[in-house]
Amino acid sequence: MNIVIPIITLIVGLVGGFFIGVFYLRKQMEKMQNDPQMLQKMAKQMGYNLNGKQMQRAQQMMKNQPMQGKGQSRKRK
Repeated sequence: MNIVIPIITLIVGLVGGFFIGVFYLRKQMEKMQNDPQMLQKMAKQMGYNLNGKQMQRAQQMMKNQPMQGKGQSRKRK
């Protein structure tokens, strides 16, 4: 019993942390779609310097790309 409870707690913590992380990442991506400064900041952190036209194209791509959720499959055209 002294070994089972910590193992179960660890598994529950890992699963909970994963889902919290996914939720947080999705919220950040939604914010980034609506905030060009945030998108520009991310691009600079990755080493890219986007001009206005590239910024608009990146925002449009993010808005057109559906967020993957539970039970959704990715379809290619």
